[in-house]
This record gives sequence, C-alpha cells and structure tokens, in this order.
Amino acid sequence: MLRVAVLVSGRGTNLEAILKEKQKGNLEESEIVCTISNNEKAYALEVSKKYGVEAYSIAYKTQQDFENKLLELLTNKKIELVVLAGFIKILSPSFIISYNKPIINVHPSLIPSFCGKGYYGLKVHQAALEKGVKVSGATVHFVNEIPDGGKIILQKAVEVKEGDTPATLQKRIMVEAEWVLLPKAIDLLSKEGLWLIFLIITQV
Repeated sequence: MLRVAVLVSGRGTNLEAILKEKQKGNLEESEIVCTISNNEKAYALEVSKKYGVEAYSIAYKTQQDFENKLLELLTNKKIELVVLAGFIKILSPSFIISYNKPIINVHPSLIPSFCGKGYYGLKVHQAALEKGVKVSGATVHFVNEIPDGGKIILQKAVEVKEGDTPATLQKRIMVEAEWVLLPKAIDLLSKEGLWLIFLIITQV
C-alpha cells in the first residue's frame, strides 16, 4: 500500500474528491494516512476527520520552521507520496531535496499556460478569461524546485463558456478536471511503479 499524505490550506474540495474515491473502494493500492495543513482553521481538516483520516495543523513562525516540522511528521508517518491539494505555500528547493520522495500538485490550468509564481486560485482563471482562451483545464504534475515546473503526469481540458466569470470557470474546472485527475494520478502512481516513474521523471 502506498502511504499518502495530503497537504491542504482551505476548504478541502480536492481532498474530499480523493477521500470519496477511496470510500467507494477505489485507490485500493494506496492508503490516505493523514491530512496536513499550514492553516489551523482550514475546513479541510474537518473534511479529513469526517472520513476517518488523521488531520494535523502545523503551527510555525518561519518557512524553515514549518518545513522542519512537516518533514518530521512525514518521516514519522512513513509517507511515500505527498499530494498538494489546494495547498498555497510553495515548498522550498531544500525541502524537496531533503524529502526526496514524490510530491505531486494539481494546478487549475493546462500547463504551461497560466502557471508559475503568482498564479493561484481565481488569479489563474482571471488570466485565462482576459486572454480569451476557449479551453482551459487542470494539470497534475510532479513538484520540483520551480513553481509548476515539474513533469506533467495528467491533464484534462475543460471548455470555457461565454459569460464565464473566474468563479464559474474555477468551479467547472474543479468538478470536471481537478476532482477527476487527482484520484486518478494517485491510483496511477500506486499501480505503475511509483519509484520507477519518479526516478525516470526526475532524471530527465
């Protein structure tokens, strides 16, 4: 069983999509061990408890303090895969090197469009609408030292409709793409030889 931790900061909609799939009997080769947040008030922590998954919030003073505590928790829980699901902090290159296990993230656009530092939340969808694109979507990718710069695992396109606002586009992309891709990526990595994929991807 692949031991998975999900990192969250807010409402936990992507987290719940993962936990629902697990509850249905899918993701049979992975275990959602815990949820971890940088925000003690994140509703995602309550979502996690509702599904019987351990939930932790990390109190911290600095980025280094947070990452030290996070690394300790991941090590103690023997986590083999970290999933960023609505997690707003950018993990430092030193943390990624120290953890040295796969970390994946879902981004609400078709990378390489509308991604990188500063592109998060509604800002991504606002940029897409201002550009006038007809198709957007979501991407699940490996995390490296460059924000949204890791190798792509899965993508799914979503139609941009006339009259869309950043909020309506955000919701459609979550429902049609993010909530589909994240569980699928976890399942893929648990079944297809996680370490082999990770080593090949990171050495290209």
